Amino acid sequence: MAEKHEALAQIALFAALSESELQALAQRAVERHFEAGEMLFWEGEPCNGIYLLTQGSVKIFKTSAAGREMMLSMETAPGSVAELPLFDGGPYPASVRAVDPVQALFINKGEFQQVCRQFPDVALKLLAVVGRRLRHLVGVVESMTFGSVTQRLARILLDLSAGAGTDEFDLAITHQELASRLGTVREVVSRNLARFRAAGLVSIQGRQLSIVDRESLEREAEPQG
Repeated sequence: MAEKHEALAQIALFAALSESELQALAQRAVERHFEAGEMLFWEGEPCNGIYLLTQGSVKIFKTSAAGREMMLSMETAPGSVAELPLFDGGPYPASVRAVDPVQALFINKGEFQQVCRQFPDVALKLLAVVGRRLRHLVGVVESMTFGSVTQRLARILLDLSAGAGTDEFDLAITHQELASRLGTVREVVSRNLARFRAAGLVSIQGRQLSIVDRESLEREAEPQG
């Protein structure tokens, strides 16, 4: 129980919760394990509860009628997925797949709502975090819609750097997944990354990407005209 309590305290969604509120959630949390490539859930399925990542990363994506995947984001432990359906009663709005082996804590929807009734402030504290997540998704939609692929790719690299807190980070998503997020094809992403590297803006070694010339990369990300 102490390990679950500690794991929940590391998740941004629960950063504002008190010790008693965290304890109530930890008592209801069940461990779940997923292999790389295994689905946590599919878009449209009834929401059974919330998944709290304690190890590993997941890909959050939508699927078009033609079967094309469009990645919305990557979530890496410590983190959470499927917060919104807990509050609106709807199904899961997107699909989530394990990128590598994932350990998670799962809290059933009904039991989560029991905690909210026992501690009314929990819902308010969590909604503040969910609101920030929605603002981020608005930014994702904007990055997929406006500007050239080059601008949007530069912005994603800068965002990944900001999330890692350093100019050197592990590019955990493939060129195909970047293309999915940008609404383009893999070859275009690879070509633009090669151009960034040739121009001395970034260096790439395996999955490690380093921003070498941040000022120039920021110029690439700026809207034109």
